[in-house]
Amino acid sequence: MKEVLVNQWIDVHAHFYPPETEEEINARWEAMKKGCWTSPAAPRWSPESTLAYMDSAGIAMQMLSNIPKTRDKLRASNDYAATLVEKYPSRFGFLAAIPTDDPSSAIDEIRRASDDLRADGFAMTFRYNDVYLSDERLEPVWEELDRRHAVVFGHPDAYAGGVMGRPCALMDVAFETARTVTDMIYAGIFRKYPNVTMILAHCGGALPAMSGRLLLLGNEDWIPNPNQVTTDEMRKYLQRFFLDTAGVCPTGLAPALTMTTPDRLVYGSDCGVPCSTDRTMNANLTALLEYPGLTREQVQQIGRRALDLFPAAAKRLQQSK
Repeated sequence: MKEVLVNQWIDVHAHFYPPETEEEINARWEAMKKGCWTSPAAPRWSPESTLAYMDSAGIAMQMLSNIPKTRDKLRASNDYAATLVEKYPSRFGFLAAIPTDDPSSAIDEIRRASDDLRADGFAMTFRYNDVYLSDERLEPVWEELDRRHAVVFGHPDAYAGGVMGRPCALMDVAFETARTVTDMIYAGIFRKYPNVTMILAHCGGALPAMSGRLLLLGNEDWIPNPNQVTTDEMRKYLQRFFLDTAGVCPTGLAPALTMTTPDRLVYGSDCGVPCSTDRTMNANLTALLEYPGLTREQVQQIGRRALDLFPAAAKRLQQSK
């Protein structure tokens, strides 16, 4: 029997698709091909295949997220995720998608997902239907999340088109994260809403590598800074983020650990989407396990740290033993 890579880790970055008709699958695939994807077949998702991968790698639980582009599909996706948690309470958690192109709808879904669906946290895309998370119209949304001491998983726009003939998932997702989070810092979001805990996908994308530039130049007089965010504040916010390890090991860990500390890293695989395969996820996980800049104990803590962020999921996992 093949030896698993880790033992009882928690994966904060895992995607899913609700059940789809063949017509819907093909339509999604055609849209992806227009975005420069060249995979040989349409991607499909099932809980059974995902659980099989989790068992093979040693992953105890995944925190599922999916952020469709229409409100009806987003609500239906959240409903489906809740049924998965009900069926597999010790294997899946879910981060409810929020439609951040409309503040009122976003607040309604936060309340519904929290109070009715018992979501473990929330998933927000940095740009949803061309509205960025730094948009001032979203202030009431951040107020609601702050009031709830919410944990928010921030992910770049998975539906963006290709760039220079390649899917956005290769490189551009990293730059969207850096751009948007930088704008959120200047907008004062992290100053005004300190009770929101943010996890940034893909180890923060390009943000860690560019963080030194932000701290060096970000308060020069040629930079618009209407909220007078200081360099010390910028440093504090950069160090506050949690960063998942999806798709970046080992080279992405060095800039991340320059920007922040090992206790702000959480394990993520980017499972469930066509840019990730068993091979690439296992290679990324192996690179994390072998990274020379972290002790064995620190790496194990990365794999289990999400239990502190999602106490309800941790309780479900404990009750299964």
